[in-house]
Amino acid sequence: MNGREKKEDNDLFFVCSLIEYIGRKTKNHRNVVVNAIGEEKLQHIYELADVYHSENIDKITDELISGYEIEQGVFDNVAAGKYSIPTHWDIGKVYRRLIVDVCNRQHKKPVETLVAVYNSWLSRKIEDFNSSLYYESPACLYESYRKGDVL
Repeated sequence: MNGREKKEDNDLFFVCSLIEYIGRKTKNHRNVVVNAIGEEKLQHIYELADVYHSENIDKITDELISGYEIEQGVFDNVAAGKYSIPTHWDIGKVYRRLIVDVCNRQHKKPVETLVAVYNSWLSRKIEDFNSSLYYESPACLYESYRKGDVL
């Protein structure tokens, strides 16, 4: 472990932030981005996150959008936001914490869990920047995910 968190957690944070960045750029729900890239390539990005992290995020994003033919959507939660909009890094941190909690408590693998979380009902709630759900504590988000409803 270098720094304040495990390397794997930091790598997961980068992948989640990248997904958020791509979603904003292409105006897609984040599960659309995750499913377009696919679990195998997400695993590859996760394994090389420390290398990708030193690259320009716009360059990586453009390569992934082009390589996986992620088309422009119509979901623009940034433009629809009435209040202060969290950064892609802020949302990456929200997802990283949730995914790490699921992995640790349910003994699952990170990328497999990432795919499940982004395809869950909770992802759509986190994407709503007019709600405050993304500000909730990691424990609350985990319990909401586990129970299948916002607590």
